[in-house]
Amino acid sequence: MEIFVVTKTFPKEETYSLTDQIRRSSRSVNICTIEAYRKRVYPNHFISKLTDVDMENSETQGWLNFSKECNYISKEVYEKLYSLSDEIGRIVQYMIDNPAKFGAGK
Repeated sequence: MEIFVVTKTFPKEETYSLTDQIRRSSRSVNICTIEAYRKRVYPNHFISKLTDVDMENSETQGWLNFSKECNYISKEVYEKLYSLSDEIGRIVQYMIDNPAKFGAGK
């Protein structure tokens, strides 16, 4: 949601490119996590969906880099959002490495 709020200040000419892309990828992190959890009875599907989460999170980080380099966000905002994204990445990797702890296969 923080990315959604921040992107409201992006230039209008970015509406259908950078703004749309970063919103889509950041939202997909959430949605793919929900889908992974629903697929947890199938460990391979659970892990597969979590790798989608990791991919979308990495894409979001790429868009954050573009946003900073285009001066659409400050260095401080970038560092805060990137740090949160890194934390998500660590949690997702832990889930991938430990699927049974999240009910996978039960």
